[in-house]
Amino acid sequence: MDRAEIDRAAGLLRSGRLVVFPTETVYGLGANALDAEAVARIYAVKRRPATSPLIVHVSSLEMARSLVANWTEIADRLAQQFWPGPLTLVLQKQLRGPFAIPAIVTANLPTVGIRMPAHPVAQALIQSADLPLAAPSANRFTQLSPTTAEHVRASIGSDVDLILDGGPCQVGIESTVLSLTESVPRLLRPGGISRAQLEEILGRINSAEKNEAGADPSPGMHPRHYSPQTPLYLVTEGKVPDQGRGIYLQHNSQPSRADIVIHQMPSLPTQYATELYEVLHQADCGNYGWIAVDRPPCSADWEAIEDRLKRAAAQLTRDLTLS
Repeated sequence: MDRAEIDRAAGLLRSGRLVVFPTETVYGLGANALDAEAVARIYAVKRRPATSPLIVHVSSLEMARSLVANWTEIADRLAQQFWPGPLTLVLQKQLRGPFAIPAIVTANLPTVGIRMPAHPVAQALIQSADLPLAAPSANRFTQLSPTTAEHVRASIGSDVDLILDGGPCQVGIESTVLSLTESVPRLLRPGGISRAQLEEILGRINSAEKNEAGADPSPGMHPRHYSPQTPLYLVTEGKVPDQGRGIYLQHNSQPSRADIVIHQMPSLPTQYATELYEVLHQADCGNYGWIAVDRPPCSADWEAIEDRLKRAAAQLTRDLTLS
């Protein structure tokens, strides 16, 4: 990407504007994380509730350390192993001074999630702006995350100041979010770094607990999330809905009907994750009455994909009868 375009985007961010940029996970809707008014524009564009915190993206360990009250030894070990990459670390945030994160970024929580993205455009942008960037996925709240610039243009393109096109995202699902605020680390959201990879370094880690009220401790914890406009159903043994025209994202089953569109999904979880949102975006544009998806294998390697699909399938009503 042209350096002048990066510098132009950085200037917009410094002036309080919104810039969409690619990361290795999904495209992010970025604003200066130290500017509460700019961050408020993110919430407005996404129609995101104030109870859902944002992840802050950095370009260096020094920038990360400046934003937290106590950069722990565990945080350092994880950052050395997985940064830059799809891992967000939740720590107690800095409350005073020039690097104090505004309350709106963290949903009034005393903690902040920090990540160093691996995409070269994201790194160059943060370095050029010389600012930490608050950046959730660049789409309306609860809808499908974008993994290409075209997805962003179709969703919120008219509401942002600039879109940096860095091509398709390579990881394809959002980052893992790990809280380091307790004696035992807690996995708040599975993602691009697996539980097994974390436990190789940390030993046992806890799972997220259901949040009954108040702010979510991490993005991606809303019951319905990552959802196409077309109703999505998780199915087993090829038992797809028996009414309407649909598309079946097949992993390991055979369909019970021959008159549906079948898309064969990859057998490896990393490849499946890279392809998932793109396939769902295409299916959403196909005028189907429903999308059926094979339930993924019940194993640690598939945890993040299962999480995305379960939330995408969390319908308010189920009008279709499953055969």
